[in-house]
Amino acid sequence: MRLLAGRSIAVRLAASSLFWSFLILLVAGVTLSTLYTQATERSFDERLLVYANDLAADLVTPGDPEQRGLGTLGEPRFDIPLSGWYWQVGRLDARPRDIRASRSLLGNPLPSLAESSADRPFGQIRKDYAAGPEDRVLRVLERDIDLGEDGRFVVRLAGPADEISAARSRFFVLLLVTFSLLGAALGLSTLFQIRFGLKPLIDLGAAVSAIRRGHSERIEGRYPSDIAPLAEELNLLLEANREILERARTQVGNLAHALKTPLSVITNDARGSSDELALRVREQAVIMRDQVDYYLNRARAAALAGTLGAVTDVGPVVEALARTFGKIYRERGLEITVEAPDGIRFRGERQDLEEMVGNLVDNACKWAKGRVSVSASLTSAGDRSFLRLVVDDDGPGLPAEAREEALRRGRRLDETKPGSGLGLSIVDELAVHHGGSLRLGASPFGGTRAELELLGDRSL
Repeated sequence: MRLLAGRSIAVRLAASSLFWSFLILLVAGVTLSTLYTQATERSFDERLLVYANDLAADLVTPGDPEQRGLGTLGEPRFDIPLSGWYWQVGRLDARPRDIRASRSLLGNPLPSLAESSADRPFGQIRKDYAAGPEDRVLRVLERDIDLGEDGRFVVRLAGPADEISAARSRFFVLLLVTFSLLGAALGLSTLFQIRFGLKPLIDLGAAVSAIRRGHSERIEGRYPSDIAPLAEELNLLLEANREILERARTQVGNLAHALKTPLSVITNDARGSSDELALRVREQAVIMRDQVDYYLNRARAAALAGTLGAVTDVGPVVEALARTFGKIYRERGLEITVEAPDGIRFRGERQDLEEMVGNLVDNACKWAKGRVSVSASLTSAGDRSFLRLVVDDDGPGLPAEAREEALRRGRRLDETKPGSGLGLSIVDELAVHHGGSLRLGASPFGGTRAELELLGDRSL
């Protein structure tokens, strides 16, 4: 059972069915082979018994038993030397010269199946295998005949045991071929039954996958009575998940407004005074606002990253952001180019993608001298697809040792540029929540390259 741990249901069912089928066929084959061997021996013994009865009938014919003629019993092989078919008749205590035998024996005695003694039980028919002339294995039948005043005689008949072995071998070959074909048919039918029986589960898995990829919002279709409750429970779970996420989004928004409004009031009031206390209050209020923005974004990302079925077309979002930042930085004359093929999608909420790409483009525009490039592509790794977003600028760039530092929360490498130092860290947090990552490197334009990798998909 440990070997099947973690295996699919189909593999477990197939292995179990094939094991028991093989075991049943093996037991049936051994049983049939044994029964056939016994039947073959019984038929062979009956044939020998017929010959023994013919010899016994000749013995009870009136006259001197020693002078009676014993024929060939209708079997020419009794006359062929060492043919394997032999008969022998003699008294219990007869000398070898007084024993009558078939010509095929050439004077060799047949083995006895019981000791020759006075208290030997008469009237029995004994059957067994024994070695005959030339050490050939024979099937021997021995019968005692009591002729009263004429004495007691022993009739022995023997036939070659290899005829039984040959018949048994032929039967075994036929049995092996038949059971092999039967086993193959059973295996194929088992695989078909497993495939047919598990198809509703396969369809259910495909339906859940379609929801995860954003191709559907709920599980549709008809399922067997034992699976239909599971499909219904999954639909209810999806609806409950959407409601929880919607409530979380509402509460995060409410908290943001509840905190930002007092902070704005404090900042405005402090801005009207130039004393040291007002400056400190204004400074701390700005820090508090930045911290609130950061942690609210983290909370919102954690809530929305688990949304099932949320997908966003990448092209329209990137192009809209490029137009927006083109207008914001119009005075600097920046050239923002976009390369986003149709059909590429992000597995997540639109606002998350807007926030990640927007932060990266905004950061690139702050440092760029005149050019910013945004490109999107889809790559595959195993059975998963990843969205790769690359933002390049022609600014001064970042040295390798400063790239890790730039992703830390609140780190600003240049205080002359506006911002809180939270943009890249927020992007990194959101990327991790969406099963991706953010890497900084060198741009072919001479500036910085921000490479964002997220779970993606291609529209049908």
